[in-house]
Amino acid sequence: MKKGIKMILAGLVLLSLSACGTKETTDKLDTIKKEKVIKVATSPDYAPFGFHTKINGKDKIVGADIEMMEAIAKKMAVKIDWIDMSFNAVLAATKEGKADVAVSAISVTSEREKSFDFTTDYYTSPQVIVINKKHAAEFTSLDTFKDKQIGAQKGTIQENIVKEQLTNAKLVSIEKLPNIFVEVKNDTLDGLVVEKTVADAYVDKNPDLMIADVPLKSMKEDALCIAVPKGNEKLVEELNKYIKEMKQEGTINKLVAKNNQIALSSSN
Repeated sequence: MKKGIKMILAGLVLLSLSACGTKETTDKLDTIKKEKVIKVATSPDYAPFGFHTKINGKDKIVGADIEMMEAIAKKMAVKIDWIDMSFNAVLAATKEGKADVAVSAISVTSEREKSFDFTTDYYTSPQVIVINKKHAAEFTSLDTFKDKQIGAQKGTIQENIVKEQLTNAKLVSIEKLPNIFVEVKNDTLDGLVVEKTVADAYVDKNPDLMIADVPLKSMKEDALCIAVPKGNEKLVEELNKYIKEMKQEGTINKLVAKNNQIALSSSN
């Protein structure tokens, strides 16, 4: 009798293990389509891709990333639940399942590829160094930044660029990008590393700032993509389809140019 019970229990354990081994994980696309909502994590402090501005007296998140994602959601026939947070938390929230995707001028890195799959790139922008104009004659090469304090937004590839390309400079990581520009403008930081598209928007609004005539090496990280937690191939494929359509139509370049102008005219 005891032997028979043991055999039954052993069989149940095997069936349980077999079921666990064959269970298919649900692709996020299925859940999004079912619930008609896609949860998107973003850090709207990075004009022209995502930023706050006032429209009809009310604060609103705008930007090329925002409009691109809204267009994609419309094609998918779903609504967007925007999750506004610091850039340092955007990828973590997506990895933890609090968001379905992360859209925030995100670059692909080897480290990020361990936890995320990335869509095809939707925009490419080189990296530059922004300085105070009064130091234009001083900063003429990477070597001239030796022992200088160079800012970068916390959690971004720009931190690595400072470490790898301005090896003799001192990295200062700050959470909010606008605060770094203020530090450079006030001459409490010697410079900052940022994407050229973003730099153009800030420099045009601040005559005290300029892009240093010191080129940085181009990298694969110059391309911007949407981040999706691993194991969601159907969602990546769906997003890629719409990104490719928008790139072919020139829509994304137009959105970047449009939002650059909004950022320039914004009082924020």
